[in-house]
Amino acid sequence: MPNFKHISPQDAHAMAAAGNCQLADIRDEQSFATAHIPAATHLDNQSLQQFIEAADPDKALIIYCYHGNSSQSAAQYFVEKDFTEVYSMDGGFEMWRQLYPQDTVTG
Repeated sequence: MPNFKHISPQDAHAMAAAGNCQLADIRDEQSFATAHIPAATHLDNQSLQQFIEAADPDKALIIYCYHGNSSQSAAQYFVEKDFTEVYSMDGGFEMWRQLYPQDTVTG
């Protein structure tokens, strides 16, 4: 069975800047509202099915959480839903925020 791949925040940043990916944030709603990566979609149990139906399964999908742990099981879930290029971002949003504070949306 195919598996997801790991991606560094640096590579994720480059892909996002080029518009070559979809971004999914699986942190809680309050954390997402406080700060997130630009163009990221917040996913929770209520929005998951709608996202799956609307997303492009052949475009790279980068999933992130707080520190890069929970996103791994979420990434595997999307592989099982026939998304072809799925990544879990190592270090999660906390690492992104440290590296790219200028590329972080704060609410």
